[in-house]
Amino acid sequence: MTNEVEVVEKVTGALGAQLNEGKEVASQVMTWVTEKGLDFAINILAAAVILVVGWLVIKLIDAVVRKALMRGKAKQTLFVNFVCSVVAKVCWAVLLIMVAGRLGVNVAPLIAGIGATGFIIGFACQESLGNFASGMMIAINEPFKVGDVVDAAGHTGCILEVNMMATVMKTADGKRVVIPNKSVWGGPIVNYNTLGLRRVDLQVGIDYGEDVSKAIDVIRETIARVPGVLADPAPGVAVASLNDSAVQINVRPWVNSEDYWTVASATLAAVKEDLARAGVKIPFPQIEVHTAG
Repeated sequence: MTNEVEVVEKVTGALGAQLNEGKEVASQVMTWVTEKGLDFAINILAAAVILVVGWLVIKLIDAVVRKALMRGKAKQTLFVNFVCSVVAKVCWAVLLIMVAGRLGVNVAPLIAGIGATGFIIGFACQESLGNFASGMMIAINEPFKVGDVVDAAGHTGCILEVNMMATVMKTADGKRVVIPNKSVWGGPIVNYNTLGLRRVDLQVGIDYGEDVSKAIDVIRETIARVPGVLADPAPGVAVASLNDSAVQINVRPWVNSEDYWTVASATLAAVKEDLARAGVKIPFPQIEVHTAG
């Protein structure tokens, strides 16, 4: 019986202690709410207002900067997008610092630390900084624009965008390729669209027994009828080489850049048909073997 009384007393004492502790916590919460709750709520509301207003201001700044650049000499899509992206990110960083400060976070050490750690971060992020700097050079010099087909860093494709760190392109077979800006700017860039015109380089082989002049005349007449082939610059048709099984003829019509593949395919098909119609043979690889009889 004595043990049961002791157990009840211990349980009662523990419950009383927990109750007193709960009352103390509740009292502290009520005291905090009474003394600081209103200020905290005001800070939360003010931070939310700053965030929303700041977001609207950033959108306005982006629109103003974009309009100013598009109206000025630097009317270049890549350059405008790159500058607007950098401006927006800087504005967001400033806005978040302002919001944190309004919530009572001491941002002074953070701001001071940026300068102190900048040197270390620079070493740690050399690759990223290099990509950023290369992105700036691409945006300023604009070796290509959105929509151009280029060879860069071992890839060929249509440019989709250039951001702070990378160049994004789409290949002819539908792949999305992301290339670090440093790799793009650090090597040769071949732009197939900048000059507006491209020369289609094709080769056609004819039999050694055929009349070369006749074959050239047929090819000239044929490519003159292919839609998309330009009269100026004039197409080039000339003997290129004497191969093992054929006389190789270069066929080089000029086209607008966007018509390259269409004209190349149409030209090959038309030349093949017209040579066959004219009785000019296109040989297949063969080896003549002579035996002593």
